[in-house]
Amino acid sequence: MWPQKGLVARQFYKGVLIFSVMPTFRLGELFSGPGGLAYGAMQSISGDGCFSVEHAWASDYDPDSCATYIKNICPTAPETVLCKDVRNLDIKELPNIDAFAYGFPCNSFSNAGEHKGLANEKFGKLYWYGIEVLRNFRPKWFIAENVSGIKSAGNNDFHIILNDMKESGYRLTVHHYHAEDYGVPQTRHRVIIVGIRDDLDIEFKVPNPADYAHIDISARSALQNIPENVTNNEVRPISAKIIKRLSYIKPGQNIWQADDVMPEDLKIKAKTKISQIYRKLDPSKPSYTITAAGGGGTFGYHWDNRELTNRERARIQTFPDHYKFAGNYSSVRKQIGMAVPCRLSQVVITAILNSFAGIPYNHIKPNLVI
Repeated sequence: MWPQKGLVARQFYKGVLIFSVMPTFRLGELFSGPGGLAYGAMQSISGDGCFSVEHAWASDYDPDSCATYIKNICPTAPETVLCKDVRNLDIKELPNIDAFAYGFPCNSFSNAGEHKGLANEKFGKLYWYGIEVLRNFRPKWFIAENVSGIKSAGNNDFHIILNDMKESGYRLTVHHYHAEDYGVPQTRHRVIIVGIRDDLDIEFKVPNPADYAHIDISARSALQNIPENVTNNEVRPISAKIIKRLSYIKPGQNIWQADDVMPEDLKIKAKTKISQIYRKLDPSKPSYTITAAGGGGTFGYHWDNRELTNRERARIQTFPDHYKFAGNYSSVRKQIGMAVPCRLSQVVITAILNSFAGIPYNHIKPNLVI
């Protein structure tokens, strides 16, 4: 059985618009956040125009993220977004799906966190709810995303997760993607797992980053020409002291790299010198990784001696300007920082669709052996 089918316009013939049938994968998503992964999926289409993705349902525990998702992904079907803790979600009662996506919480695997892995009672085992979706619905494919630190979390956590996915009936392709290699103006490195149901004669291959080498991924290009009336673009006021501190830091540098020229009263004392502290973007290079949270000095800084706006963060994460985020400044910052870059999602899911369509595409070998 192939996915649900819908009509898609193909061409005009003797003045008449001709329609043809397009197989459409109905996508379910856990830990959906503000919809970066989903938006990329909705923009994906196979090279022959015959395979696409449509939203079926999504779930997240954060009300602002759910509101953002509804506003941009499924405004006419708000009931398809279930805003609740996944532990209280009745997975068996969800509608049937052909495809599944989940960026299960990274708190337990991040190198910036405690790195407890599966031993973390709050976050570590939430990936299992995705396993339940795979076993209950048997979608034809799935995509899972997590931070680079998942490779080394716990004693054997990563292999436990992969083994659970394989035992659910999927062939896996695991790759450590560098988002900047795929046209994203940000050095964001993430592990992405693509699973194809093992009774299907379909092989997914990692898309070749060489196809995206022509894209300008500089911060200057990413942040130029932002419309004046665009949402989520307010400049947050910062103190005169911080502005003065930033004036001593060159584009691309953090506060530690400016230590030799920084006046004593502007220096900060810290036991751990985190590279993100008061780090400015270099306009000629991609942004460093946009983060979801953090205290003073971690907000991300423009080369013009100010904090980045949330719209600028969204641009760096390749959200389009019409994408509207719900919530206050801090909530929107968190949503953007936790999201999958839309363009990276589109690149990978387009490759999945091309695999199902039998369309050859440039590819490379996966860099993680399982």
